[in-house]
Amino acid sequence: MHKRETVKIVLITLGVLGVIVINAWILASREPDILDVPETTEARKPVPDFSAYDNIQEKKAAFFSYLKPEVEKQNAYLLALRHYLQTLLRQVLAGETVDDDDLERIGWLSKEYRVKADAPVKDRIMTLLQKVDILPVELVLAQAANESAWGTSRFAQQGYNFFGLWCFRKGCGFVPSQRNDGASHEVAKFDNLSRATYTYMRNINRHDAYKRLREIRSRLRANQIPISGVALAEGLMNYSERGAAYVEELQNMIEFNQEYLTE
Repeated sequence: MHKRETVKIVLITLGVLGVIVINAWILASREPDILDVPETTEARKPVPDFSAYDNIQEKKAAFFSYLKPEVEKQNAYLLALRHYLQTLLRQVLAGETVDDDDLERIGWLSKEYRVKADAPVKDRIMTLLQKVDILPVELVLAQAANESAWGTSRFAQQGYNFFGLWCFRKGCGFVPSQRNDGASHEVAKFDNLSRATYTYMRNINRHDAYKRLREIRSRLRANQIPISGVALAEGLMNYSERGAAYVEELQNMIEFNQEYLTE
């Protein structure tokens, strides 16, 4: 009887392992979807110890070199989504039918970017095109440097959170040491740099607090003017309690660190 039970357990275990292997093979072999958020094994590596740099120039160079490829990768993803949405919009304006797969993608993007799900398809696509767009690399890097003390904060070092992002579920991140009485937020913790950067950029692109940034960006696009970090920083007044002083500091950081940002 004991032998039969052992055999049964072994067979069940082998069956479970077989299912895991098959699922992994299916996921690995399927074609990537346009909605797949880019994540790489590189993004899972431990954050460099930026506090180990005594030379400020070397520290800045190392900081920007670490973050810049990830920001560029997420911007490339956003541009791919924009191209996809622009193609769908042309299709809709031409009176063509949007197939079920595309409607499902539009539904996912509408939820992800907080667009009304009951709006007509054309309106949803046009609203998404206001939100799904790049953030200038220099602006993202300046904010990351500002919010993480050049990558030395414990939130950056231990949770890839270079952007001061909060979360509101108990245990979702780090409890800040100077949290006000009665506050329940935590500082978000991420599994990798890709997910942290994606979440930050999505937050800027969908939150009502940064509507002005998106309006500035849309005007620049409409007038075929380059989208600059200095210009879009004006729309980040609500990112910090410091308001205008925070915006001015970001703009100064962008101007002062051009030699590192353009490398």
